[in-house]
Amino acid sequence: MKKKVFGSSLVAVTALVLAACGGNDTNSGNGGDSEDGYSPTDVLKVQFVPSQNAENLDVIAAPLEELLSERLDIDVEVSVSTDYPSVVTAMGSKTIDVGFLPPNAYVTANEEGYADVLLQSLRYGVNEEDGSQTDELVNSYKSQFVVMADSDIESLEDLEGKTIAFQGATSSAGYVWPAASLLDAGIDPQNDVKGVEFQGHDAALIALLNGEVDAAVTFQDARNTIKEEFPDVWEQTRVVALTEDIPNDTVSVRSDLSQEWRDKIADAFIEIGEDPEGRQIIFDIYSHEGYELSEDSNFDIVRDYAERIQQP
Repeated sequence: MKKKVFGSSLVAVTALVLAACGGNDTNSGNGGDSEDGYSPTDVLKVQFVPSQNAENLDVIAAPLEELLSERLDIDVEVSVSTDYPSVVTAMGSKTIDVGFLPPNAYVTANEEGYADVLLQSLRYGVNEEDGSQTDELVNSYKSQFVVMADSDIESLEDLEGKTIAFQGATSSAGYVWPAASLLDAGIDPQNDVKGVEFQGHDAALIALLNGEVDAAVTFQDARNTIKEEFPDVWEQTRVVALTEDIPNDTVSVRSDLSQEWRDKIADAFIEIGEDPEGRQIIFDIYSHEGYELSEDSNFDIVRDYAERIQQP
């Protein structure tokens, strides 16, 4: 899925999200509020946006429902959303309890009082030389600019006037960090390049291979997600530049959730990541290898980056 990016920015998307969320104080109706906060009683609702093609992800998510339900002793409903602003909207309207949010979407939700960070995901590090996996679990990653191997693009400066595959404007690796890198290179990501928005980092890479765009920005190294379908992707493409470190995705909870349920959910996700079967399930969904406790201050750098890409 793709669409043209016409002057969209984090600020504009955030405004739309807030407008959609404003004034809605309805809870999801599956629990009750107390002095200690909201506690679900019938079903815990979890939502995420796929980082790869959404086809069949509903089926892949079903085992996560089962694992969470076993550990929490409550029915769990895992759903797939089309974009992160929709997840933020759902958390603001209290129709979901837990959201898998990337850093920028989390900051948007948190600053409006809709969500608190609970966990950060862990992934194996990436060898910058060849994109291979290291044996170290880390809570941050980078974004990359990928071009065809025979492209005349050798630097970020060469991207001026080119067509670039982005993700949505709240995607850290798919837009925000790359946009800041372009600005550092003297290129306005809104006006000096032709941005095309894709849903899924794999879709952006496939568009590059098909000649639809001149470059694609993805998390490092998203080429691993399509190597079975395109075994020569490493020979056909190369990385022009990497961004600075980005905090890993969050598991965030609605802001009124009780501490008791925050602890239960955190323990459940950490246990799932430590179990071989559970780790495979979360890897299939989101390329996560586990989880660790997090705190809001870890995302101050995200707020700094959001300010950097605001247009005057």
